[in-house]
Amino acid sequence: MGLYLNPGNTAFEISRFSEFYIDKSMLIAQINAVYKSEKRFICVSRPRRFGKSMAANMLSAYYSCGCDSGKLFAGLAIEKDKSFLPHLNRHNVIRLDIQRFLESERDLDTFISQIESKVVRELIKGFPECTDFTCNSRLKDALDQIFLQTGQGFVFIIDEWDCVFRVAKERKEVQKSYLDFLRGLFKGGDYVELAYMTGILPIKKYGEHSAVNIFKECSMLNPGYLAKYFGFTESEVKELCIKYGVDYGMTERWYDGYLLGGQHLYNPHAVTELMDNGEFQSYWTGTETYEALKIYIDQNFDGLKESIIEMLGNGRCKINTRKFQNDMTTFRTKDDVLTLLVHLGYLTFDRKTSEAFIPNQEIAQEFLNAVDDPGWGEVVRSIKRSESILKGTWAMDGKAVAEGVATIHNETASILKYNDENSLKCTVLMAYYSASAYYLPPELELPSGKGFADVVYLPRRNVDRPALLIELKWNKSAEGAISQIKNKQYAEWIKEYTGELLLVGINYDEEKGHECIIEKYDKSCG
Repeated sequence: MGLYLNPGNTAFEISRFSEFYIDKSMLIAQINAVYKSEKRFICVSRPRRFGKSMAANMLSAYYSCGCDSGKLFAGLAIEKDKSFLPHLNRHNVIRLDIQRFLESERDLDTFISQIESKVVRELIKGFPECTDFTCNSRLKDALDQIFLQTGQGFVFIIDEWDCVFRVAKERKEVQKSYLDFLRGLFKGGDYVELAYMTGILPIKKYGEHSAVNIFKECSMLNPGYLAKYFGFTESEVKELCIKYGVDYGMTERWYDGYLLGGQHLYNPHAVTELMDNGEFQSYWTGTETYEALKIYIDQNFDGLKESIIEMLGNGRCKINTRKFQNDMTTFRTKDDVLTLLVHLGYLTFDRKTSEAFIPNQEIAQEFLNAVDDPGWGEVVRSIKRSESILKGTWAMDGKAVAEGVATIHNETASILKYNDENSLKCTVLMAYYSASAYYLPPELELPSGKGFADVVYLPRRNVDRPALLIELKWNKSAEGAISQIKNKQYAEWIKEYTGELLLVGINYDEEKGHECIIEKYDKSCG
């Protein structure tokens, strides 16, 4: 048993017997299915605290012939799978945590040689019969010789693979050298039985160095078949809430929202912290700081702040993720910044619509912390006004709502290009920011009757508030907005909804300003 070659199982043992352990062992069956196949190269990228290291520790404990892990897997789902016993502790494993070699920037010029020399030293001890390489040999050459002389291959498990791109953000030559090292290690290596890497970022796109494209990537944008193994599923969180007496509805509002592989997934760190101390709050600051988020949302790209405002109002923003270079410095458009925020976990991504949005209350709190500064002062003021606008809507006080929307319009005019109905929608979403405490995320352009309702807020479960159907007009009239709702039967879906519904018509006239009319929907006349 070594530090890097055929390590022990202590790290997984700690997780396995922790109070909040969730069985993700069927990941092993998925990985076994690609063992020694063309698909044996896998890279999983997720935000911090999404269970990446736990999964890497589990795989290492399972494959490594340097330990006996049978008792650790007793009672887990994988134990009944037919692929379990044939691979249990039967393989040579090389386990690397790249972060351990990069404790500071001073390690950037030596970390690759440190990885090679330390692993080669353990290979010399582990394979004394192989004498055709020395302590000074390249790792690839040593592995080639072992495979040639013994026929034995290796399972590679690499955690924090992308640490280099976070520590050496501006050191392009270091990034290239590292990609060359990985490409040389894996490309054409007959000794590679399996290669499994995890990190926050997908594999860097870098010209010819994209040759590390032999890896199947399972990312926040394209989670693939491994989605449910990273993060807690709805059913898993519900079971924890029942066990620890925590309100699931509140848990859902605070921590749900990551859409991966058609499933809603929760950040395991946040959920376990909630179960441990019973407090609904943001646990993100222990993972990333809001200062880091602020650096990205302050990027001076056209339309970026407008998109942030729309998402702060629980709206969505369509983004093009294809040009993102998978690093933390190469930004050419707002889409690059927003795509990075998806990978970091500050946003989530709906593949069906190509839209990004803030997933839950926990992350919304981090955005609020990030914008609480003079450069975003107008946004903060608008958010603080939203509670009174919401109360005015419930009271059917159209004048108060119109005045509140007008004030927010004036406060955000320096950011929003206020010249069309879409910008009006962005302002309205900000005006109803506080709705997230009572309502599900707003439905935009919801197909209803003979057309599309602009904005629809449906109350959360067990919340006694009216649904809101909002129609927006530009240089027309609020009366016309209400008439359109009725004439085009936007409230037709009310047949399936038993609660109260308010119709809200908002118009902005460039000469007269904002006006608002609010009516209670009469189902008998629908």
